[in-house]
Amino acid sequence: MIFRSINLIALFALLLMASAPVRAEMVMPYILASQSAGSVSSAVAEAKSKLAAAGFEVAGEYSPYAGTHIVVATSEVQKAHAAKTEHGGFGAAMRIAINQAGGDVQISYVNPEWMAHVYRMEGKGEALKAKLAAALGNQKLFGSAEGMDHERLRNYQYMIFMPDFEDPITLASYGSQKEALAAVEAGLAKGAGGTKKVYRVDLPGKAESVIGIALTQGDGADNKIMPVIDTTAMKQSAHLPYEVLVTEGKVIMLHGKFRIAQSFPDLAMGTFMEISSAPDAIEASLKAAAKM
Repeated sequence: MIFRSINLIALFALLLMASAPVRAEMVMPYILASQSAGSVSSAVAEAKSKLAAAGFEVAGEYSPYAGTHIVVATSEVQKAHAAKTEHGGFGAAMRIAINQAGGDVQISYVNPEWMAHVYRMEGKGEALKAKLAAALGNQKLFGSAEGMDHERLRNYQYMIFMPDFEDPITLASYGSQKEALAAVEAGLAKGAGGTKKVYRVDLPGKAESVIGIALTQGDGADNKIMPVIDTTAMKQSAHLPYEVLVTEGKVIMLHGKFRIAQSFPDLAMGTFMEISSAPDAIEASLKAAAKM
């Protein structure tokens, strides 16, 4: 009788475990590759060497402000994957940040899994995540206290009624992709709106290119908004640079209230209000660069 009771209790416990909801896998926006003593310049050289050895090509790089260097890398596999989905070009390049943080240098990058979901790409970004981890390292995820599950991330908004991935802003329209690209390249060469070209990645078999842009003046400037929003010990500067997508003759950008928020999902409303003029300022700068 005692053994029968024990068996019934064990069975009941198993049933409870089976019926309990399974916690969804949580994703965070950034991956810390490494943190160690050294200089930013030597860490940049080392990171670029490791990326090249792993089959990545450096599409561009820049230093938005002192103590921070951004390297943007891609590969034929990543470009082909980005070409599969609408506006997938936003995920055609990987942003890697090298930051001086106290006495250490942090190397971090955008989590490919986060990028795949927030940009509504095909799959979960696992292959790219594994490839980057093998090349640069993967010490820990960061950028959000709790992270987000896949479903919420694919439909991400900072708040209800705010822009999401399906609410891009059209900056300019041209009669052809060639004309649109020429206009943007010319605008960037002139520094229109305080802009400067960082990289360009063209997608294979598709009239779509993503162009990374440094913002150097106004309320949307990289060195103006980042000191306000990137204040934690783990630096989130792999948010940079901003980008435009040139697709089938149209030049579009992700709305600032989406693009900034998805990079800083835990940003308090009060802090967001401190940079409330940034989304419009970024749009104005990018529009200036996109206009013939």
